[in-house]
Amino acid sequence: MGYKMRLNGYYEDLKQSYLFIKIAQKVKEFQKARPETEIMRLGIGDVTMPLAPAVTAAMRRAVDEMGSAETFRGYSSDWGYEFLREAIKGHYAEKGVKLDLSEIFISDGAKSDAGNITDIFDADSKVLIPDPVYPVYVDTNIMAGRKPEYIAGNEGNRFLPLPDGRPADLIYLCSPNNPTGAVYNKDQLQAWVDYANANNAIILFDSAYEMFVGDAELPTSILQIPGAETCAIEICSFSKTAGFTGVRCGYTVVPNALKRKAGGDDVSVNSFWLRRQTTKFNGVSYISQRGAAAAFSPEGYTQIKENINYYKRNTKMICDMLSELGIWYTGGVNAPYVWMKCPNMSSWGFFDFLLDKAHVVGAPGEGFGDNGEGYFRLTGFGAAENVEKAVKKIKSVM
Repeated sequence: MGYKMRLNGYYEDLKQSYLFIKIAQKVKEFQKARPETEIMRLGIGDVTMPLAPAVTAAMRRAVDEMGSAETFRGYSSDWGYEFLREAIKGHYAEKGVKLDLSEIFISDGAKSDAGNITDIFDADSKVLIPDPVYPVYVDTNIMAGRKPEYIAGNEGNRFLPLPDGRPADLIYLCSPNNPTGAVYNKDQLQAWVDYANANNAIILFDSAYEMFVGDAELPTSILQIPGAETCAIEICSFSKTAGFTGVRCGYTVVPNALKRKAGGDDVSVNSFWLRRQTTKFNGVSYISQRGAAAAFSPEGYTQIKENINYYKRNTKMICDMLSELGIWYTGGVNAPYVWMKCPNMSSWGFFDFLLDKAHVVGAPGEGFGDNGEGYFRLTGFGAAENVEKAVKKIKSVM
């Protein structure tokens, strides 16, 4: 008798379905029952503005290069093409952060790296994750057999929890936050950096929404915080920065100063991530990387900021509506997400209410963790005319 093949049983510990699959199923059922109804979607954080002209021009040139033997490109280096890493290095220099090119790794997006980064850490690592939270942090650790612990975000701390003294090996932080839109200030991030260094922990910092921060006093990178280079890895993406949700490109910064024990010796975490990537990843297309580099050119940067300001005007419409209705919320000002308190309903109950009465789709807070129950996420990613319609419809039924 042969050996019996078994699936990864940790998958059975996951919630029944990914949040946005459940939302899509509910909307599909509603559309089937009421096909004539126009639905305004303020739920999923997918961009709607087209790519910036400087980006598409760079990608067209790259396509032409790939069609000529003289300029054809095959595999890039293990870190990604140098021209893109130089552009990212320059972007960080504008923040006052000095990077070496060897610290920058190009990927196909922040979601992939946020999940894949767990490969390089011990299976028994103690993981601390704020709740509510982007589900990927939780689910990928459960898939690996870890049992995350949670630190509570709530109205009392404006959904910006700080260290509570519990020991941890890995800490996930996202600022501006998904789903709450809350943004850590310098002192708050300093508290996390000091805690991580004191406890030999590593912070996995998701800065996917950093371009939405308009307040110069707020950090857009954890590497702007003194001491972060010895305790933090930063993950970012061009998805929200430059509208690359359908193109795919991101990057992760692993400081050379970041070291931890492996086999009794201090080892460069950067070298472990490089080893993981060279084994499991073959890079991002040349065309995508050329487009990404163009986003950080002077022309491209101006254009992508115009798109981001378009979304921020949408979130302002949502925030103004909630203020007028007297409903508590956070986020929206320096983030594309608005996190509102449900009016005397559960989060899924409010989802059903908005869909049925206002024909508006949002994201129920309960899908982001236990502390999300009773709250609801609305997003500014959408056409302005649809956001305006949605705001009017919500006001009419509240």
